[in-house]
Amino acid sequence: MNIVETLKKAGVVPVIVIEDEAKAVPLARALVKGGLPVLEVTFRTQAAAGAIARIKAEVPEAVVGAGTLLTPEQVRAAVAAGAAFGVAPGFDPVVIAAAKEAGLPMVPGIATASELSQALTAGAPMVKFFPAEAAGGVKMIKNLLGAFRSTGVKFMPTGGINLSNLKDYLAVPEIVACGGTWIVPKDALASNDWDAIEKLAADAAALVKGR
Repeated sequence: MNIVETLKKAGVVPVIVIEDEAKAVPLARALVKGGLPVLEVTFRTQAAAGAIARIKAEVPEAVVGAGTLLTPEQVRAAVAAGAAFGVAPGFDPVVIAAAKEAGLPMVPGIATASELSQALTAGAPMVKFFPAEAAGGVKMIKNLLGAFRSTGVKFMPTGGINLSNLKDYLAVPEIVACGGTWIVPKDALASNDWDAIEKLAADAAALVKGR
């Protein structure tokens, strides 16, 4: 899988925290129906691997990745569950090496020029800029590009992004996609309000089409 092209086509990637893997399939279906078929299930809960496996088996239209990968063990668990790609909040050469060994396309996290340089040296074709708004937002990414544009690096900023600032991020050509936690609110997930989640996905997808 070409991770850059896959994420570029998506534009927005819902970042999902699932406590109950039984919710994984209806949630994925709502997001796909809303126009966001590329999903990131974070390894912040014990249900993550099971949720990824269920989505892969029952929602073939979805491309499901694994987020918050902090250890080689989590990388291997993500691969075993069927994750199509991996995302990390920071840059850890050990995790990157484990992903390479497992054949998992990986998006490491960076927030500084030094981390970006290390990620590029490790062969990452794109990076997660995190936490995006707290780390300087679009302005910081543009500053980094002033030095690193010639490398061809691509970005997936995540953290503090929502409908009010999404267009500003997507207007930067080197930003291929944005991670979005706002698309799956905790209260909507808890109450199984799939219609509300579908609507949030559709609103985001509409902005992607307009970029």
